[in-house]
Amino acid sequence: MPISRIAIGSPLEARHPEALKAALAEFISTLIFVFAGQGSGMAYNKLTANGAATPSGLVAAALAHAFALFVAVSVGANISGGHVNPAVTFGAFLGGHITLLRGLLYWIAQLLGSVVACFLLKFATGGLKTGAFALSENVSAWNALVFEIVMTFGLVYTVYATAVDPKKGNLGVIAPIAIGFIVGANILAGGAFDGASMNPAVSFGPAVVSWTWDNHWVYWLGPLIGAAIAALTYDILFIGNITHEQLPVADY
Repeated sequence: MPISRIAIGSPLEARHPEALKAALAEFISTLIFVFAGQGSGMAYNKLTANGAATPSGLVAAALAHAFALFVAVSVGANISGGHVNPAVTFGAFLGGHITLLRGLLYWIAQLLGSVVACFLLKFATGGLKTGAFALSENVSAWNALVFEIVMTFGLVYTVYATAVDPKKGNLGVIAPIAIGFIVGANILAGGAFDGASMNPAVSFGPAVVSWTWDNHWVYWLGPLIGAAIAALTYDILFIGNITHEQLPVADY
């Protein structure tokens, strides 16, 4: 059972050079991802003079996030595993693939990376607003919660299948692009309803910079629930009681 493999970790781990390097890698990867993703939305608003959203704008946002996440995961994979998402880190923790203390380091780095990216965007664009995630008309917080749970389930399930499973073999080579693709596809599915976050860090940075917290809890609770369901489902059903060592960071 994955729960039995959960580890707290040693306090010394939080100060270990390798753990700090991994956290720095998460900070940089998240900064790259949020800067490109959030920046694409700001560029669209500038080009349309904050006009109404269009199908082409949704496609552009999906492509920008898919490409940026592919790169962000790839550049961090050999150092931190390229989580770039507190929900992914939480799913890895529940499966026993990362300790609690290292996971908390990752969370701090990911949230800081998102905040710094949004501040840089605000400065570089001359003060343009970084748009916080918000619900569309006639979409309730509970509707959005279901969207976030299902979309994040698909994301973390993909992470487990392509990057975590010890039997993945050569499939691990395509993990970054598969992860980018599922995020892009989910944005096409849910972007018009709640913005399709799937990532608490992606929601946190714009909320801090714009100081907009309406329904912000949805963008934490939904992804964490979806990640937990995906991690436990894949680990119990497809990894099961196979004896395997905790995956080294280089492999995830």
